[in-house]
Amino acid sequence: MMALVQTRIKPWAKPGQALMVAVIGFGLATIGFGIATNFALSAFCLFLPWANAAVQNQPLPRIRPAEFYRRRALRLQDLKHPERFAAKLRELLDMHNFMLQGHLKADALEFQPIFDQAMAMGEQLRPMMADVGYALHKAHLAGQNLLFEGAQGTLLDIDHGTYPFVTSSNCVAGNAAAGSGVGPDMLHYVLGITKAYTTRVGSGPFPTELPMDQPGSVGHHLSTVGQERGTVTGRARRCGWLDAAALKRSIIINGITGLCLTKLDVLDGLSEIKMCVGYQLNGQLLDILPLDADDIEACTPVFETFPGWTETTFGVTSWDALPANARAYLKRVEEVIGAPIDMVSTGPDREHTIVLRHPYAA
Repeated sequence: MMALVQTRIKPWAKPGQALMVAVIGFGLATIGFGIATNFALSAFCLFLPWANAAVQNQPLPRIRPAEFYRRRALRLQDLKHPERFAAKLRELLDMHNFMLQGHLKADALEFQPIFDQAMAMGEQLRPMMADVGYALHKAHLAGQNLLFEGAQGTLLDIDHGTYPFVTSSNCVAGNAAAGSGVGPDMLHYVLGITKAYTTRVGSGPFPTELPMDQPGSVGHHLSTVGQERGTVTGRARRCGWLDAAALKRSIIINGITGLCLTKLDVLDGLSEIKMCVGYQLNGQLLDILPLDADDIEACTPVFETFPGWTETTFGVTSWDALPANARAYLKRVEEVIGAPIDMVSTGPDREHTIVLRHPYAA
């Protein structure tokens, strides 16, 4: 291809022009070859299941190749229409049974037991089905208060978390609008909830983690006094100092209006308290959590140290009743994260709460 392009250059062309045309021609040839290769590979991958079925004398699936990419999920609304549900279920079983039998050598799934179970569940679920987005819209217009509760921490979000150590969905505040069907402008107040220290269940980077095995150590204190066990699994949570730089990242992603800081009483009795305000990474000082999990793993936390307090904060319900050192610590947290602390929890009872600004009154 390069030679062909060169023969088309006029005799009076300069050497530099000839070289430029040759390079362009070679680039176009490379791009064309890449497109052809990708097309061939895509076609091969698309028709491989059908070729495999023919070789093994299995019935070909009824699904046309182009239909592999269309949406085919069974949805809750399909339970209202048994015939439509049955048609979709048969189509799905054709596809999944082909994979189960042809590739996994497993037994096929039977239509009737699945259909009967779904219809029985549908009888119980149908009375609870509603146009939730519109119902919430009307409640909002009527002046009712709406509360959406998140289930997992921001850094477990599949897009914004410490991938691959994340969950399988979006758990940031913005997903409350997408998941419920309300407009994002209705989320007028976003309350962030975090502990006065940091915990994590399972694997993943944790810059401020402390060892917990040694009795008398800070990590052991946080784990035992804070009763840090996974709610579902019962696994011991990993514990460490408050990572305000990571909290700052969460504040920004969620658009936090105010923060509720819990378990302040767990810090009672510690001689000194540390807070991570940034990191050293490859010779640079960062004031916010990096986006890449490997970078987070390579970070060295930068701490600020505060004097602890000997007084108890357990059950305290007013700001002024907190020890002066505890108030100073909380004020510095506000400065680092860039958001106000509107609530402080000082014990397991719902009454053990200092409310500085009520979310519904904001």
